[in-house]
Amino acid sequence: MSVDLSRELAHASTGHKLIIYPMHRKNAKDLYNHKLVTAQEAVKIIQSGDNVILPLGCGEPTALVAAMAERRDELKGVKVHQMLPLNKAAYLNPDMQESFRHVSWFTSRANRQCVNAGLADFMPGYFHEYPRFFQEYIQVDVFMGTVSPMDERGYFSFGLSVDYTTTAAAEARTVILEVNTNMPRTRGDSLIHISEADYIIENNSPVPKIPIPPLTEADKIIGGHIAEMIEDGSTIQLGIGGMPNAVAQALMDKKDLGIHSEMITDGMVDLIENGVVTGRKKTLHPGKIIGSFAAGTKRLYEFLNDNPMVEMYPVSYVNDPYVIGQNYKMVSINATLEVDLLGQCASESIGPKQYSATGGQTDFARGCLRSPGGKGFIALHSTVKNGTISKIVPVLQQGAVVSCSKNDVDHVVTEYGVAKLRGKTARERALALISIAHPDFRADLRAAARKMHLI
Repeated sequence: MSVDLSRELAHASTGHKLIIYPMHRKNAKDLYNHKLVTAQEAVKIIQSGDNVILPLGCGEPTALVAAMAERRDELKGVKVHQMLPLNKAAYLNPDMQESFRHVSWFTSRANRQCVNAGLADFMPGYFHEYPRFFQEYIQVDVFMGTVSPMDERGYFSFGLSVDYTTTAAAEARTVILEVNTNMPRTRGDSLIHISEADYIIENNSPVPKIPIPPLTEADKIIGGHIAEMIEDGSTIQLGIGGMPNAVAQALMDKKDLGIHSEMITDGMVDLIENGVVTGRKKTLHPGKIIGSFAAGTKRLYEFLNDNPMVEMYPVSYVNDPYVIGQNYKMVSINATLEVDLLGQCASESIGPKQYSATGGQTDFARGCLRSPGGKGFIALHSTVKNGTISKIVPVLQQGAVVSCSKNDVDHVVTEYGVAKLRGKTARERALALISIAHPDFRADLRAAARKMHLI
């Protein structure tokens, strides 16, 4: 049984508590060696019907997951929970359905097909609430995650995946850590002590990397539109992909920006190294880059490793709209798949087919509107499939999930301009959105808006 993680020392900003373990270096190493086993030995603790929790993205313990899949003939009905898997693990194969049932908290290329085929489950929710799910709704039988090597005081870091990971580990009946020298050590509330682990394994496989996608001309134009509206001294949130990278490039002439973002990306490193991001004007954690998880290139991981400028905290803190709103001039930038004439955004499904998840989009869309001087942007290309389909539509596709409600949307941006929606009537919204749709579709959208009595 792992040590109870009820914390003794409250952290001033997060409300989390940190246990202080006065452990001698030799004792920590002895405890490490005592708990060190092979992956196959560690996963023997998993029982049929267990809930197994894996970290988001780069925190996935690949050796442990592979060893778990090897027990397919011994296990039945094990639920494996994970957000944004980056590896197509063996347990996702259809022939393992009786042994393992995947629960996706954010679909990706690795598990999207399984979810849409009904071979895996999907967990709805706001990202900032996910840690609470493990405290109140979902029993955590086994937690397995990747950590950086132990320091001399017995602490590991969850590195690139803090988000819901620390809470899941705290709630787990059994904690298994996969120590990887390639996992960056990050600061903030990212630590777990050797005494809190039940088993340790070692595996130095490469941490997953996400290449920087090439920018399209539309990405560059959209990035420029958004950058024009971001003021010096603002605090920004960026995601990953072409448009957020384009925004980052377009911000190179800004001054004293700050970062408070669920995800830390390569584009942010460019801004920091060019002196654009200093954090000097931040009202919350001045001078610090605040994040919850990271994914990108080796350059990003090297930048994050033991960097005192960067602090990683649970998503229950980073994505809390009330916390986000404490940043002065908070700017949220997110992407969507489809927008209707009222401003409803379908950002996670294409019709009824799950593509991603709500993630932190709504958290930051709401948080920035609580911020003095805050602004929110939802970006999308005006068309898809070589210009044959408009992404601004009269009504969303049947079965589409509304990720960001009309009440949470501030600005919508395409390569044709910016539509300010907040504080506008339904008629004004429709006209603004039609004006930034692709010219080939504006007449049809206007006709549809008349039929809907919007104009």
